[in-house]
Amino acid sequence: MKKALKLFFVVFGILLLPIAEAGALTLTSPAFLDGERMPLNSGYKNGNISPALQWSGFPERTESFALIMDDPDARGWPHWVVFNIPVSVTGLMENFPREEELPDGTRQGLNDFKKVGYGGPSPPSGVHRYVFRLFALDSRIELDAGCSKRALLNAMKGHVLAEAKLTGKYGN
Repeated sequence: MKKALKLFFVVFGILLLPIAEAGALTLTSPAFLDGERMPLNSGYKNGNISPALQWSGFPERTESFALIMDDPDARGWPHWVVFNIPVSVTGLMENFPREEELPDGTRQGLNDFKKVGYGGPSPPSGVHRYVFRLFALDSRIELDAGCSKRALLNAMKGHVLAEAKLTGKYGN
């Protein structure tokens, strides 16, 4: 009985570990609050300037971060794919460079505008939600810059320690 109980707590504890760590990661922006409207200049046709993002509370075992911004109201249209963000980085500056790879090793994938880097909101009509998802990963991702959102999600399987979300709205 003691062995079974011990095994139960070991397994149960291991299963709870990612859940406990996942609750600690937070993602915010000084440009807008969660669930609120994004700045006008963040739109694809109104400046296409990425909002500044900040995060904290990531698990100790984090080796890198990845960020995906997509539009769930338009079949998950990817607007931004960023990965291999060093663990020493705790945010992305406004108007983040649209380069495939930055000097610190950060890489960017393709958005659905078929361009590398940030591609701002451009809803066909009405207000759309734009979800920024930050992933704390236990490794760097072995993918080339310019990859797709799908390729990144596949490469991250089994490496996600925690996830945080921030939702902005854009459109009229």
